[in-house]
Amino acid sequence: MAQITLLQARLDDAEQLTSMMKKTFDEEALHWLGTVDSHIVDYNIQPPGYDSVYTTRYMIEELTYYKIMLEEQLVGGVILTITGKRFGRIDRIFIDPAYQGQGVGSEVIRLVEKAYPSVTTWDLETSPRQKGNLHFYEKMGFERTFETEDEVCYIKRIRNGMAVSENAFESCNLEDATFYQANLANSAFSNSTLAGAHFSNINLRGAKFQNINFRSTLLADLNLSGSRVKHVDMSGVEFKDTTIEDAPVSFERCELMGTRFTNCKMVDVEINACDISGMKIDGVSVEELLEVYRMEIKKKV
Repeated sequence: MAQITLLQARLDDAEQLTSMMKKTFDEEALHWLGTVDSHIVDYNIQPPGYDSVYTTRYMIEELTYYKIMLEEQLVGGVILTITGKRFGRIDRIFIDPAYQGQGVGSEVIRLVEKAYPSVTTWDLETSPRQKGNLHFYEKMGFERTFETEDEVCYIKRIRNGMAVSENAFESCNLEDATFYQANLANSAFSNSTLAGAHFSNINLRGAKFQNINFRSTLLADLNLSGSRVKHVDMSGVEFKDTTIEDAPVSFERCELMGTRFTNCKMVDVEINACDISGMKIDGVSVEELLEVYRMEIKKKV
């Protein structure tokens, strides 16, 4: 078999990787759902943003993204999230349909495990509709931990003989625990429940939050200077004294230079190539204003 290697993806690989990912997952949808545009929503068969170059760029920048190379040929990609030293997650793996069934996927799993010898627990999920995936992951040593009609979760534990850190907590019940004046610098939380947790007077400088459910969360009195918010669904979010689809977002008493809204300072803000249907400024239709403006321009020509 030709040599398979993993190379770190770069931003200039985004378009090629996106095209290959779309081709792969669309082929899966066609096979398991009967059509690419099925009414069945299965995010394991067609993951969010799988056809978006911007999502690929985000993943290259913020996650661990490898190109799968067969000799000099790009044949797929694998995206990982490494939490601490002992826990890893295979977020996505895709292989060009033309190269499937040739042992590429099995070798990629082995190469990933070899690249992170300290990781003793790997997890992932797939669709129960993808019967081939179920067989593949179980052949590679993954065990089912949770299953619904929409998703099958897997975990693989590796016994490598390495010493386990005394600060590693796994499968622990820390409900109602209190940490006061605790040093948790560089700690990692993965596959954990923090529902109802209360964080106060905390230094989270340089922290990373990814794949988190923050529904109905209160974020108040925060310094987020220099922070980045990427690929976040903020439908119905409200910002006061301090961006969005479906439910409306409210902005009040904010200094948002370079943006726009109510009682806000918006010097030099621009709106370009946007759908402004129904948009109003002080009750006046922006569409009507633009129409009047265009008519005046025509008169001058």
